[in-house]
Amino acid sequence: MELGLRERYRLLERELAEVSRAAGRDPRAVAVVAVTKAQPAAAVREAVAAGIAEIGENYLQEARAKFEELASQPGVAMPRKHFIGHLQTNKAAAIAAIFDLVQSVDRIEAGRALAKAARSLGKVLPVLVQVNVSASPRYGCDPERAEALAEALRAEQGLAVDGVMAIGPLAADRESIARSFEAAAKTFRRVGGKTLSMGMSGDWREAVRHGSTMIRIGTALFGPRPVSLTYGTAPGNEETRLVS
Repeated sequence: MELGLRERYRLLERELAEVSRAAGRDPRAVAVVAVTKAQPAAAVREAVAAGIAEIGENYLQEARAKFEELASQPGVAMPRKHFIGHLQTNKAAAIAAIFDLVQSVDRIEAGRALAKAARSLGKVLPVLVQVNVSASPRYGCDPERAEALAEALRAEQGLAVDGVMAIGPLAADRESIARSFEAAAKTFRRVGGKTLSMGMSGDWREAVRHGSTMIRIGTALFGPRPVSLTYGTAPGNEETRLVS
């Protein structure tokens, strides 16, 4: 019999506790963000009902529709909403308006656009610096530039830089993944903050062993994503193996 979301979440919590303790860490120090990209609004409601308090989305249009539907349901608590997709400056105002944290700031232009939007909304928006710790070309700033980017972002009124986000390499080699996460952890120590967001369905165990404080989990909770997306968006700016 196929497990439901609630059961998958409980199994994840149990294994997360085991991996954390084996690494000498408190399991409560690692947050789980459920990545609901390409999942229907019903999946978000189910996740919240299962006790998941943090939701990650990659696409603005898709997220907006789901969050509006969720907010219209009486008695449903709104989760903390993370934007984890590529940040386009022309969408920064809308992203700042509906998300509680933006994990994917990898250049100052995008950060300034978010800061301007946050100021107009009268809010301080937590953000993470996204770094590229993979040998493959992808979004994220060079780890050597991360500290300077964080400093520039902290100078922008309306933003609160709270750490680093990283995506593991596409390689299935566990040593390559571990080296990448070690690089991300070193970058996090230089940047500062409380959040090191790294680790997805295929590599979260290595991430926790290297100090991750937040893992982003999609397929391990929801199963394979639907081929056709409910809200008319399509994957296009991130890798398919270890996105979540």
